Amino acid sequence: MTGETVAIIPARGGSKDVPRKNILRVGGIPLVARAVRTAGAADGIDRVIVSTDDDEIAGVAESWGAEVVRRPADLADDAATSEDAVLHALEDLASRGVVVDTVAFLQATSPFIPVEPLSDAVARVRSGDADSVFSARESYEFSWAEDDGEAWAVGHDRDHRPRRQDRDPLFVETGAFYVFREEGFRAARHRFFGRTAIARVPAQLSIE
Repeated sequence: MTGETVAIIPARGGSKDVPRKNILRVGGIPLVARAVRTAGAADGIDRVIVSTDDDEIAGVAESWGAEVVRRPADLADDAATSEDAVLHALEDLASRGVVVDTVAFLQATSPFIPVEPLSDAVARVRSGDADSVFSARESYEFSWAEDDGEAWAVGHDRDHRPRRQDRDPLFVETGAFYVFREEGFRAARHRFFGRTAIARVPAQLSIE
């Protein structure tokens, strides 16, 4: 691999649910700073980028060692996707001559991202074992859907209730991090493509 592995953390200032949530503190540390710290501690990540439209978020990110890519207003509203922000950051890096091979996309709203699974995910993508890897927790839950007041079993037989130890787990995407090959991401314009694998994270660290 000749290109760099970069961590990209989208952190816009506006939000319908919790305004400026990316600088809210958990354990005394702003959310965006926690993501920067985790990315910086992971093996194989060469640089950490925070994509933001907000001056205060940019200042916090830089004080914790991240580079900042300024996101334009049309990519910072509620209609913009995280993929849009990652693609914009990659274009910014390319314009500066930075060759990227692997991307680790972290969500600042997940405050307890574990370093080891993130490092393992980076290693799997860089080795060619997977094209994209995402964080997920094991689940033995019985899921149901409801339609017109009637409940429907999803992913299991309601008439067969095996014990937990007799079942294989399913996996619930945590949203904490995604690692993928830059070339494949640019082609797909989506975080899932090619050979996709799971990075298992403990349930207690999957809080968003």
